Amino acid sequence: MRDQWVLDRKTAFLNHGSFGATPRRVLDRQSALRQQLETEPVRFFLREGPALWRAALDRVADFLGAPTDELAFVRNASEGANAVLRSLPLEAGDEILVSDHGYPAVTRAAEYVADRAGASVRTVTLPFPPEAPEAVTASFLAAVTPRTRLVIVDHVTSPTGMVLPVASLVATLRERGVDTLVDGAHAPGMLDLDLGAVGAAYYVGNFHKWVCAPKGAGFLHVRADRQDGIAPPVVSHGWRRDLSPGERFRAAFDWTGTADPTAALCVPTALDTVAELGGGWTAIRERNRELTLEGRRLIAEALGVEPRIPESMIGTLASLPLPPGSGPGPAHGLDLDPLQARLQDVHDVVVPVFPWPRWPERRIRTSAHLHTERRDFERLAAALRAELA
Repeated sequence: MRDQWVLDRKTAFLNHGSFGATPRRVLDRQSALRQQLETEPVRFFLREGPALWRAALDRVADFLGAPTDELAFVRNASEGANAVLRSLPLEAGDEILVSDHGYPAVTRAAEYVADRAGASVRTVTLPFPPEAPEAVTASFLAAVTPRTRLVIVDHVTSPTGMVLPVASLVATLRERGVDTLVDGAHAPGMLDLDLGAVGAAYYVGNFHKWVCAPKGAGFLHVRADRQDGIAPPVVSHGWRRDLSPGERFRAAFDWTGTADPTAALCVPTALDTVAELGGGWTAIRERNRELTLEGRRLIAEALGVEPRIPESMIGTLASLPLPPGSGPGPAHGLDLDPLQARLQDVHDVVVPVFPWPRWPERRIRTSAHLHTERRDFERLAAALRAELA
C-alpha cells in the first residue's frame, strides 16, 4: 500500500494528521488538470473550469451530507474559519467561546476579530480526560452567558485527538440561541460525517488530511439561514449587491481571483482513489481506527503511561503524555520540539511532539491511514525507549 503514495520509504510516517499525504494517482490527476489549464488558460477559467468546479462541489456535497449550495471550497479549514469570523457583526462586550483543546490558528483568528470589535474570547477548560462525552457538552454550556455570540468547537481535537460530541452540543446551543462554528479539520474521511445531522451554523474542514486530496483543498459549510453577510476573506468579481444571500454566498466563494483550482478539482479523484485502495470508506475508517488504537497501546507501553482518553472518543488520531520538556520550549507552534527532531533525524520516525496544555508538559500524537502499518508504531516505540531511557 505504501507504494501508492510518494512518501519516503525509509521513514515511519505517523504524522498523517498534520498535512496529510496524497496518493500518486491523485497527483497524476492534478498534473493533468494543470496541463489542461496552462494549455489554454482563458478557455479553462471561463468555460471548462466552472463546470469542473460545480461537479466537484456536487460530489463533495454527497460525501458530506449537505446541499451543494451550502458548501464552498476554501484552501483549508483556517481560511474557512476566517471567512466566518471576519464576517460576524460583533459588538463591544460580545463573547466568543473556544476550548483549551482548540486549534491555535483558529483561536488566534477569533482573538483578532474580537480585539477589533471590542469583544472578548473566553476559553472553556474541558475535563481531561473526560469520563464521557456528555462532560464536554456540560463544560461548554456552563460557560455560555447572555453575551455569547459564537461557540467554536473542534470535531476532532488537534492536540489530544478526541472526537467531541458536536451534534448534541450544537443542538443544545441552538436551543439557547447560540450559533456554533465547528472546526472539523480532521473529520472528513476520519468520521462518517453528515453535516445535515450535525446542524451547525458553520462547519469547516480539510480534504488534504484523511481524504488525501492535494494541499489547498478545504471546505466551508454555511447553513442556508446563516449565509447572509458571510463573505470570503478576498472579495472579488463574484460578490454582487443584486444577488440574494444564497446566490451571493455561492458566487462570492466560487470566484475570489485567479488561483490554481486543481487541488479542489482533485477531491473527487481522491475520494474514489482512497475508497478503491481501502475497500470503501466504511472499511477504511474501521481499519484505520483499529490500527490507531493498537498503536496507542504499543506507545503507551513504551512510555509507561495509561491511555486515559476513552476509546469511544478516539478516531484515527491518538495522543499520549511525555516526560516534561526542559529549557524555554518552542517559541511558537511551527517550532520543532527537540525530541521530534531527534525522532526524525536519528530514527527516521515522523511524529509530532508539542506542548500541551502548556510547556513544559508535552504530548506525542500518532495517526494512521492506509499507508501505515503496525511496524511503524513498533519503530516509534523502540525509538522512544532509546531516547527516553
